[in-house]
Amino acid sequence: MKKIYLLVLLIITVTVVISCKKNVKDEKPLTAKMYTVMADSTIINWTAYKTTAKVPVKGQFSEITIENVKNDSTMLGALNGLKFKIPVNSLFTNDTIRDGKLKKFFFGSMENTSVIKGIVHMNNENTSTVELTMNGITRELPIAYIITDNRVTIVGNMELDSWQAKAALEALNMVCKDLHTGDDGITKTWSDVKIEVIAVLKYE
Repeated sequence: MKKIYLLVLLIITVTVVISCKKNVKDEKPLTAKMYTVMADSTIINWTAYKTTAKVPVKGQFSEITIENVKNDSTMLGALNGLKFKIPVNSLFTNDTIRDGKLKKFFFGSMENTSVIKGIVHMNNENTSTVELTMNGITRELPIAYIITDNRVTIVGNMELDSWQAKAALEALNMVCKDLHTGDDGITKTWSDVKIEVIAVLKYE
């Protein structure tokens, strides 16, 4: 009777050990979800201004290339350190004549500006910047941001003088003289441009 009891105990023990090993083997390691910026869904809006009344002229860049796609547990982490390129030819204002003038006379008057390059530095709302390269010059553009669901909206005010774009502005102002002349007879193209980037991130 004692031998039968020991045999049953041995069978139960072996069964439990095998069952445990099987469960451990079958369990899949948990993978933490991460945020990643979706370049194809990212929207780049800009607003420039003309005439002394500061009439807004709005447009977009329809393409952006991300050079170092990042995965991070936070949205700001996925954006921080991101390197990007924006092709100038992707400029769009819903006016083909205006688009052509901007590409030829404004960006065409700059050095090495077939693309606008940048690096995002996301720290906090007061110290975040984009290291922007245009006209052969790299400058820090202060930015602010708002997080909504799976989107980060980045806004900044770009002062073109910081990128030595005076000659480019003058070239644009000259070719757009009639359209940039207000009721006061003064032709003016403003040197500040509002930037708004809506970065869409996936979480998986």
